[in-house]
Amino acid sequence: MATVTSSVTPVAGGSFLLNDSDPASIFTPEDFTDEHHQIATTAAEFAVNEVLPAASAIEAKNFDVTRMLLKKAGELGLMAVDIPEAYGGLAMDKVTSAIVADRMSVLASFSTTFSAHTGIGTLPLVWYGTDTQKEKYLPKLATGEWIAAYALSEASSGSDAMNIRTRAVLDGDHYVLNGEKMWITNAGIADLFTVFAKISDPADPDPAKTKMSAFLIERTTPGLTIGAEEHKLGIRGSSTCPLILNDCRIPAANLLGEAGKGHHIAFNILNIGRFKLGAACIGGARTSLANAVQYAKQRTAFGKSISSFGLIQQKLSDSATLIYVGESMAYRAIGAIDAALAAIPSYQAQDAREIQKRIEEYAVECSILKVWGSEMLDAIVDHTLQIFAGYGYVEEYPAERAYRDSRINRIFEGTNEINRLIITGFLMKRAMTGQLPLLAAIKSLMDELMSPPSFSASDSTADPFARETQMLANARKLALFAAGSASQKYMNALADQQEIMGALADMIMEVYAFDSALARARKLASASATQAPLAHAMTQLYAEHAFDVIESSARQVIAAVAEGDMLRTQLAILRRLVKYEPADTIALSRTIARAVIDKGRYPL
Repeated sequence: MATVTSSVTPVAGGSFLLNDSDPASIFTPEDFTDEHHQIATTAAEFAVNEVLPAASAIEAKNFDVTRMLLKKAGELGLMAVDIPEAYGGLAMDKVTSAIVADRMSVLASFSTTFSAHTGIGTLPLVWYGTDTQKEKYLPKLATGEWIAAYALSEASSGSDAMNIRTRAVLDGDHYVLNGEKMWITNAGIADLFTVFAKISDPADPDPAKTKMSAFLIERTTPGLTIGAEEHKLGIRGSSTCPLILNDCRIPAANLLGEAGKGHHIAFNILNIGRFKLGAACIGGARTSLANAVQYAKQRTAFGKSISSFGLIQQKLSDSATLIYVGESMAYRAIGAIDAALAAIPSYQAQDAREIQKRIEEYAVECSILKVWGSEMLDAIVDHTLQIFAGYGYVEEYPAERAYRDSRINRIFEGTNEINRLIITGFLMKRAMTGQLPLLAAIKSLMDELMSPPSFSASDSTADPFARETQMLANARKLALFAAGSASQKYMNALADQQEIMGALADMIMEVYAFDSALARARKLASASATQAPLAHAMTQLYAEHAFDVIESSARQVIAAVAEGDMLRTQLAILRRLVKYEPADTIALSRTIARAVIDKGRYPL
């Protein structure tokens, strides 16, 4: 089993909002083990040599080709990373799982199929299945002999999972299910479905007494019908169909986990799905940037390669910087999850509840990776299409497909709007329960900010990261200040103010992104790594963007929660915190772009 380096220290989820990160204690891509690198190479070579050449067939919904490739992935062990060794798996760490999702993301249609199978399709069984269920199904899922799917969404309940209408009624030693599922990835090719339904008593139809539960249903079960393939904007080569359950009769032994505990399965699995989606977005972005720079170097205009034009270089540097920040965020969070899992006592090592508890600790970070990663990828595929210009609008070129494929990521695994509410809401909930000392930090900050400003100077000439460190400190203060101001006005009703919750989430995400990028740059610098100057330049460039978002969001929140003298006071505090010396972003951009052009790809 691959393990995260012992220097990674488990930390409380959400603590990045309160404390400076210790670069030495976080996980970064530079900490990959030899085993991590080996599986990264295996996944990348499979994606480039096997998946990409079959792109036309995959996009045409030739599912025989897709299934053949999934079996090949199974032969390489890529389908078995998260499955216990006792059931034919490799039982590797979550960093490895993320690396595979990252490196497989060269064609979104296939990576969607692959990830739906290995993630939300397989993990419910890994975590909640009985020994009998695991012995029956997991070896087949590990090899790709069988394909898995996850059926939660319905026409009337997408992100509102608790509102599902599918019903299950116990009839002797069987359950009978009726209902319809929508937008089920892999439905057209799956052999095994994890289906969510509410157990109800026909004698007492009170909806409040139904029990949300999960069931394992095989494709050939009478009463289960797979609907027609959806014809989608993007990821056209993946299978997406409705499921119709009409008196679908399954053995009671196919109940997954406990009756009435299906929501725990749904929500805990989504945390894994979200960080894997974030990792996959990084892989897709890396592929898109490679396409962009290769085209830019070949394309000439006005007698020059367009890669020499400043505005093209700006798109290349922005893309590379976003990938750097995304890598820093994703592998930091997933490394922390692995460290938390590694700290589980041996007698609880197979305890699904304890594993989920450790992962749920980082629910905020998982949602951040999903939202930030999907929006990062949207920005990069847009840059790539613009670099391709007219050719980018034509199907024969890769920019067009990537642009279409990217859009679904803001909807998958809970919409970005829902996840923004989760980010702020979960942090506030942890603060109210005392799990995270957020309220004390807000009170201390409020007292500090309401006091006269201090003008004492500090000598920062010895620290090359002094500017960014001060900006990050002020960014944290702005996020806490805005959260405190909003909490003071709305108290427990803050959750009803979705626009404010969303603005706070944007600030929280940018603090995490900025903090992760800076910690990684410091870690590289302390190791005197050759990549350190480039990482520093990317961190400096991203700092400007992060601060713009944080300032704008803080201004939005303050204007909504204060008025009159209080508004003027709070705006004065904001102006005090947003003062910083701007970096020469044009020079930074040119430096980064040169590295991208020289490498012909993402340069780190």
